[in-house]
Amino acid sequence: MRYSTIYRNRYSVCCYEHDLEFMDKTDQTDWEIIALLNEDGRMPSAEIARRLGNFSSRTVTNRIDTLTKKGVINIRAILNPEKVGYGVMADVFIDVQPGHVREVAEKVAEIPQVTYVACAAGESDVSISLRVRSIEELFDLVNEELGKIHGVRRTQSYILPLKIKDLDTWLPPNIIDNHDTDDSKEPISNKDDLTPISDP
Repeated sequence: MRYSTIYRNRYSVCCYEHDLEFMDKTDQTDWEIIALLNEDGRMPSAEIARRLGNFSSRTVTNRIDTLTKKGVINIRAILNPEKVGYGVMADVFIDVQPGHVREVAEKVAEIPQVTYVACAAGESDVSISLRVRSIEELFDLVNEELGKIHGVRRTQSYILPLKIKDLDTWLPPNIIDNHDTDDSKEPISNKDDLTPISDP
């Protein structure tokens, strides 16, 4: 099973496919590695191996490479918007004329202040998140840029004064405790011979 997500990066609008079936092939060790990288994305393989207690750094590196190639994880710098002056956060829900939803979503994704774009099924057609420097900038962006995009009928904006949780730190619920660990608990005769999960 695959699904697609539209999001904006600094240079272009990208559409990535995510392989949900691969998630079932990750073992306890993979999830422990992911949790440690979630704690510190710069953590060396040697330190991860030490924290795991029964794997070599080479094995950890191989597993990280496989998780990255499969698209399960991305290791990158995460900007703190508040530290660079973009302290105002808002969600905007956009009503779009029929037949123009994806076109509008991709156009909105080109706006630098937009941090998240998704097509929705419900009262609104496109959901976005913004980071701006002031309420005035938010007002201008919504009315002068979003409102003038062809296909946009109406927008609803909500200023978010407090963020409790974000995708940057998200993991599936109870994944470390409840994931099947039968394979990961087998005795290891040669740790360096362990190979990452292969393509199906």
